[in-house]
Amino acid sequence: MRFWIISICLTLFVVTPVAADRAAYVHLARLGWNYELRTTMIGRDMSIPIHIHGRDLAGASLCIVGEQPHPHSLATINAFRDLSEHVFGKPLTMRHAGNDASGCGSGRTVVLRLYSGHPPNRALSSDLSWMNQTYELGLPERRQYAVSSPAMAQTFFGRRGQGTHIMVKQPARTRPGMLEAAFYKSILVEELFQSFTFGMDILLFDPNAGFQSKLQETPLRMDRLSWESSDFMRAMLRSNPAGLCAFDVFMMHAVAQTSVDQTVDPLFIEFIDREYEVLLAQAELTMADDRFAAVLAPGCQRSPI
Repeated sequence: MRFWIISICLTLFVVTPVAADRAAYVHLARLGWNYELRTTMIGRDMSIPIHIHGRDLAGASLCIVGEQPHPHSLATINAFRDLSEHVFGKPLTMRHAGNDASGCGSGRTVVLRLYSGHPPNRALSSDLSWMNQTYELGLPERRQYAVSSPAMAQTFFGRRGQGTHIMVKQPARTRPGMLEAAFYKSILVEELFQSFTFGMDILLFDPNAGFQSKLQETPLRMDRLSWESSDFMRAMLRSNPAGLCAFDVFMMHAVAQTSVDQTVDPLFIEFIDREYEVLLAQAELTMADDRFAAVLAPGCQRSPI
């Protein structure tokens, strides 16, 4: 589901999860937040430095472009905003800037483009062109981009700051069915969580194994299925937890409190190991808070639909 300006090379071996304990959480944190940056987009200015900290977007502005949020999307976004403010101690403001990302301004902004019809390739290219100029990202000029997934996030590093672009498909019908509602909520939660923590996908190859994190994903071959088909939606929901798990909330607290320079540094994993009990207690309290229920999956289960 990810499409980043940098390519992340992962070698992941995940065993069947057991009850949450220090070793299991440290292991998952190492998989999701300790990757190597090896290559980058062809043609990008390689002299631009990259600095990765999952807290960089705390207190940023969420700028929605394209369609107005569907009521189901809005409920998910607002619950995540409440969770973000609770964990990071800074409000995540939000506004709709119309059809063009240029209305978002050049501050600490995350662009979220919502759409419900055909993939808006032209709008995506326009958004990235504006971000390239605004943040001096060093991307190739006049390049055209294509939407490769119903939900995708890209983080760019430029000479004038960091820019994040999220594009997520949302329900087209006023009253979506249970399957549609669960699917669109799941992909939106995942993109928001990963963008605001810099956690990366963790492949879980056993299709019968339980989950411990929204980052875990069972790889599936779905390239011939329509994104709007029931088969595609069910397959996606089976490949991933329905919402944020206890581990994910634990990691949000860890990202919020660590003093390391970058959350891809081994020192971040050492911090998690050292502060495990404190972070776990905070995560348990947060998971029990009804304000965030719309984005949480307390049992970390696959969707039953």
